[in-house]
Amino acid sequence: MPEKLNDFSRLCIHTMTTKPWSLREAIDGYVAAGVPGITVWRQHLEPYGAREAGRMLRDSGLKVVSLCRGGFFPATGAAAREKARDDNRRAIDEAAAIGAPLVVLVCGSSPKQPLAVSRQQILDGIAAVLPHAKEAGVRLSIEPLHPMYADTRSAVNTLEQANNMVTAIGSDFLGVTVDVYHLWWDPMLEAEIKRAGRTILSFHVCDWRVPTRDLLNDRGMMGEGCIDIPKIRGWVEREGFKGPIEVEIFSDEFWAQEQTRLVRRIKNAYLQHV
Repeated sequence: MPEKLNDFSRLCIHTMTTKPWSLREAIDGYVAAGVPGITVWRQHLEPYGAREAGRMLRDSGLKVVSLCRGGFFPATGAAAREKARDDNRRAIDEAAAIGAPLVVLVCGSSPKQPLAVSRQQILDGIAAVLPHAKEAGVRLSIEPLHPMYADTRSAVNTLEQANNMVTAIGSDFLGVTVDVYHLWWDPMLEAEIKRAGRTILSFHVCDWRVPTRDLLNDRGMMGEGCIDIPKIRGWVEREGFKGPIEVEIFSDEFWAQEQTRLVRRIKNAYLQHV
């Protein structure tokens, strides 16, 4: 069931959505606006270190929903692939330090090799770092990205592919992220959400601008594009997902705005269009 009017209890904002803010500013801004959840991007940890960032977050009372991002496993050389795995282990440690139960994986891709090779390297990379995740008590979540990013950002481009990887590995510490921006176009989305079921670990929202002016940094505010967000939300909730609803918007336009005003706009759009 959707929240009652003015119920923001499941609202979470990514620090990348308010990219101009430091982590300190984001914490203060979200608390002041009554936003209960935060997903932290790793670059926002860097000025503080994970331990100090964790202290700040615990003191704030915000719910830390996840850490973004791990992944980027594929590479043509073995040394580069091992370096990526080590970086994922560090991301897992950072998540544990800030109290994030989840690391979201943007899995990566290499244009220098076939997609099938990159996909196998992703599967192998996840399997290699999962023992570290289990030891830390941090789950990993595969986020399929839109096919326009298959060159360098992710060779996992459909929820079916992500589900196949979760099935192949078979760990309670691995699941999937449903991001409407990346998946709204997929005619098999409803069926694959049903298949994912309880392995859906996170749910991201924004909207698809028409026309889209930039392939990376021109996502829309919920309600100003062509994605039927309430329908997709209904599908994930039908499968039992009751977790935070995370607003993740990459937008040069929004980053140029006053961020306190942007957060207020997010809250209004969340009530009206999510």
